[in-house]
Amino acid sequence: MSTGIERIAAAFAAARADGRAALMPYLMGGFPDMATSRAIGEAYADGGADLVELGVPFSDPLADGPVIQAAGSAALAAGSSVAAVLDVGEALSERLPVVLMCYANLVLARGVDVFVGELAAHGISGLIVPDLPLEESPTVLAACDAAGVALVPLVAPTTPDDRLATIGAQARGFVYTVSVVGTTGERTGDGSHFAEILTRVKAHTAVPVALGFGIATPDQAAAAAGAGAAGVIVGTRLVRAAAESDDPAGATRSIVDGLAAGLRA
Repeated sequence: MSTGIERIAAAFAAARADGRAALMPYLMGGFPDMATSRAIGEAYADGGADLVELGVPFSDPLADGPVIQAAGSAALAAGSSVAAVLDVGEALSERLPVVLMCYANLVLARGVDVFVGELAAHGISGLIVPDLPLEESPTVLAACDAAGVALVPLVAPTTPDDRLATIGAQARGFVYTVSVVGTTGERTGDGSHFAEILTRVKAHTAVPVALGFGIATPDQAAAAAGAGAAGVIVGTRLVRAAAESDDPAGATRSIVDGLAAGLRA
């Protein structure tokens, strides 16, 4: 069996061989309910996603903007749990690599080794912990390495070069590069600022560099790829569509179709 790290590498390699960036849509686990969140994830796979970022709802999501915060609160109110989200991830992992995004309290409350072991047992390929500082990551990194799960770091436009070098050297799977200073959310603009941060990050790591935060349209996704992103992460636009539609899976499938077409172009 392939490890999660190997599955992520293979997904990026397949996209690269196809002459495009990998598409990674974000899914809030349990929103608007568990069954529908799984259906949305299946729609992502049907629409051409290469990987999926699966969020675990949390009461204090410091990196999330208002749309994703509201979805997380709704999921918690509907009874979402870590165990149930992992079950969704396991189902989706049969089709594409799943990278779990959760906050550090959820990891530490269960114990690092136990939590990472649960990820591996559910076929989860990677882990993103936005509030886990570099200096406090060695224990989590060691547990992930032992389980074959990629601990994916985040960097921002404000990350200095010496810190980029340290983060890039120990990155697994890919580097999640935040395109703007701030929380998640849709932004306007043509992506002309993408190249600067991507160039800096790529100079400090050997793994693929994916760009997220603020990417919402096919043109912005294409601009990220054109600026050198090996992967494009789209979240708020999809979560908003799921919240506003009577057919969340169909609405998000349509958006993913368009993003995938933009990257192929």
